[in-house]
Amino acid sequence: MTRIAVIGAGLSGLVFANTLGDAAQIRLFEKSRGYGGRMATRRHEGFQFDHGAQFFTARSKSFQSFLEPCLEAGVVTRWDARFVEIDSDGISGRRIWNGEHPHYVGVPGMNALGRALGEKLDIVLDTPVDKICGEAGDWRLHDLEGRDLGRFDWVVTSVPAGQVAALMPVEFSHLGAVEGCSMPGCYALMLGFSEPLSLEWDAALVRNGAISWISVDNSKPGRVDGTSLLVQSSNQWAEANMNRTDRYVVSQLMVETSRVTGQDFSRAEHIALHRWRYANPGQRRGARSLIDSRQRLAAIGDWCIRGRVESAFQSGVDAARRMRSLV
Repeated sequence: MTRIAVIGAGLSGLVFANTLGDAAQIRLFEKSRGYGGRMATRRHEGFQFDHGAQFFTARSKSFQSFLEPCLEAGVVTRWDARFVEIDSDGISGRRIWNGEHPHYVGVPGMNALGRALGEKLDIVLDTPVDKICGEAGDWRLHDLEGRDLGRFDWVVTSVPAGQVAALMPVEFSHLGAVEGCSMPGCYALMLGFSEPLSLEWDAALVRNGAISWISVDNSKPGRVDGTSLLVQSSNQWAEANMNRTDRYVVSQLMVETSRVTGQDFSRAEHIALHRWRYANPGQRRGARSLIDSRQRLAAIGDWCIRGRVESAFQSGVDAARRMRSLV
């Protein structure tokens, strides 16, 4: 049976492995302690934060069908948030999310969907892949310490475009398309409070400033009770301040969050920061997955289409379907 290595256990890699797993022997390598990629959740002493993707929608029938058993199992549910838009003059719009255009979250955290998809897969965690060596049909992977991670007939990357460009052999025919993809970074500020916040909304899209999103994460279904505020910087601000110290970033985002909301958040009991170096690709035109059948190399991910959870699903499915006749 064809041996396939998938580098990265984000949603696209997990969907790919589940879709093609009956036709090939697939092993996933993930640098983190868990899987799901940017569908990530962090917990700390009664607080809980979705510090990557905040929610997702399902526009295509294929993704809607994929989600049906997840909804029935309670792994995914609808988030009917009190949503506002905030600009320089304050709140400019309000609405309640509902079933007309549903917004979904994982339960009990955004990483729940990834965990469910990874249950029956061969996944090696805490293992960053540093090199892909060899020739087509005989690829070997090596970790940061040079250890051999095995030989494979195919290698599929399911990581951000910048990491794909650094990993892929120069023979990869789609390297130019990969290198042309920009994925601006983002900061996620996590604030935990002992008392509820006096906010009249659960989620806010913020325009034209250092921050772009604020949500009361404990308002999402199935969360812990601790008041948990998640703040995401704008991509533009993050790129301009990517090399700043965590202390500087936290202080600036705290000031901006207080200014936008009109509240003092310096009383937070828990403060944490996560730096997403690659976060938000723009919309792209072309193939949903990049497959080099001659070299037996492929690249998948939301960045192939657009920075959405649904795009990661579509890229993984597309690659699995196209490769089925090749393995």
